[in-house]
Amino acid sequence: MAAPMSWRRLVHSVYSPAISGVFTRVTDRLFRARDRRGGSSVLLLAPLLAEADPAPCRVTRPTGSAGAQGTDGLCTHFRWMAEHVPAFRVPGTHIHILTSPDQFYQAMKARIKTAKRRVVMASLYLGTGQLEQELVDCMEEALQRSQDNSHSPDLKVSVLLDYTRGSRGQINSRTMLLPLLQRFASQMRVSLYHTPDLRGLLRLLVPERFNETIGVQHIKVYLFDDSIIISGANLSDSYFTNRQDRYVLLENCREVADFFSDLVEAVGDVSLQLQPDDSVTMLEGMVHPYKGNRQDFSTAARKRIMEVVNTAHTRQRLLNRSEDSEDEGMSEGEEDTWVFPLVQMKPLGIQVDEQVTQRLLTDAGPDSTVFLTSGYFNLTRAYMGLVLGAGASYRILTASPEVNGFFGAKGVAGAIPTAYIHIARQFYNQVCQLGQQERVHLHEYHRPQWTFHAKGLWYYLQGQDRPCLTLIGSPNFGYRSVHRDLEAQIAIVTENEELQSQLQEEQEMLYQRSTEVSSSTISSEMQIRRRGGFGFCSALRLRVTVEVGPFLQRRYGQTHTGHARSLLLQLS
Repeated sequence: MAAPMSWRRLVHSVYSPAISGVFTRVTDRLFRARDRRGGSSVLLLAPLLAEADPAPCRVTRPTGSAGAQGTDGLCTHFRWMAEHVPAFRVPGTHIHILTSPDQFYQAMKARIKTAKRRVVMASLYLGTGQLEQELVDCMEEALQRSQDNSHSPDLKVSVLLDYTRGSRGQINSRTMLLPLLQRFASQMRVSLYHTPDLRGLLRLLVPERFNETIGVQHIKVYLFDDSIIISGANLSDSYFTNRQDRYVLLENCREVADFFSDLVEAVGDVSLQLQPDDSVTMLEGMVHPYKGNRQDFSTAARKRIMEVVNTAHTRQRLLNRSEDSEDEGMSEGEEDTWVFPLVQMKPLGIQVDEQVTQRLLTDAGPDSTVFLTSGYFNLTRAYMGLVLGAGASYRILTASPEVNGFFGAKGVAGAIPTAYIHIARQFYNQVCQLGQQERVHLHEYHRPQWTFHAKGLWYYLQGQDRPCLTLIGSPNFGYRSVHRDLEAQIAIVTENEELQSQLQEEQEMLYQRSTEVSSSTISSEMQIRRRGGFGFCSALRLRVTVEVGPFLQRRYGQTHTGHARSLLLQLS
């Protein structure tokens, strides 16, 4: 009989990075020690686990004409983006800002029903409630109509979800889509992206609810023929009812739709393919994300995805160059808006969005104003340094504890709002220490019975009373968005005054439900922590004790009490 294996021998003989990985990925405190380039995040769990109205806060902005900068000014400030990513010129009249969850939901249903060629849906997951079922029913109706009207059905439906989140529980995203896959096998594709970082012993140890903290497919793109919605919202009932997000609809913008269709297809090609019997397989010749070599998978995935980005970039540069030879600057007349797709997939070696966002924040001058929002205020160190060191004025909007999606949750999740209060307090203290209170302002969103998930920014140039640029999509500006997950958003640069007004109204609508953070605000909110009974780290220590400890004991017949205690002390 083999001698009992010690904790140290277990760690070093099985897979040394894996055990530490369980804890480093569950708490940002350990993750920071592992990769200090990542920034100032304190929590990895928040983006994934998913009172009376305060007096509205009116936020002042620079005054002046929206067109003060003119075409030359916009090109001077933002033309550099076209050197990094594809630049699509579209009519500003084709872009519409949606402002409510119901608008978002109804827009998707209506366009799915009328789609003739393609429906492409990329999300973290698809929920399992009645509203989600109605969305699936719309797909079924469109697919059936396509079959009835043609001997060779034209409509293709492609759905890209995250494997871990989409597979959670007995009734899940996969079971919601299986009937369509079984009935319309030749027209339906369901791809489940699995991060290459969740593998080996780590994949066995991390509980189901937390395995998505290692990394997920987080892109939110909803495409119908030549129209597309870019958002941060998932396909789940709360995002259709009372969870505030951002959504932009680009109608009849074929080149943009083609790009995102190709992008989702490329990510789908390196993902697990759902089969009608609920099994999953990889496409022939593709490296398996967690059974194959990690580096080989990342290299192959990066090559496939960057083919899409580079092909579109080259094509658009040639097209724009020929137009610019006739007319310097943005095109006159109808095509008065540029759309720049920004992709971030650092586990695969793709960091375009990070580079563009850093340049944008770096170039924000003293006479510019940036309104930045994130449902989870968790800026990376790089982004935080740019905000604190730049000349632009910043108005940062985040969720108050009551509209955080985890407020009142049980166990570890219930402690998440406390962690974000701590992050906000640290950031506000830095602002005060640097004497930046007049330039950098922090706001909290309040809305009874709602949660807050909006993300992105609005950029006001000198002399403008309307924003000429916005970032909108899935990234949160935090550690996970930059380093762990697959993300995509678009930068919209526009001269169209109607579109600028829509962006202004959207920004004001969100900020009018906010109050500005002060020392007294943070002090009162910290009372939530004391009322909660125990803090985040205490909850996490309990979670590790009751779940990971018994797992190791059952599997290896050892309690390893002393070594486990030393690991838990790191979570204090």
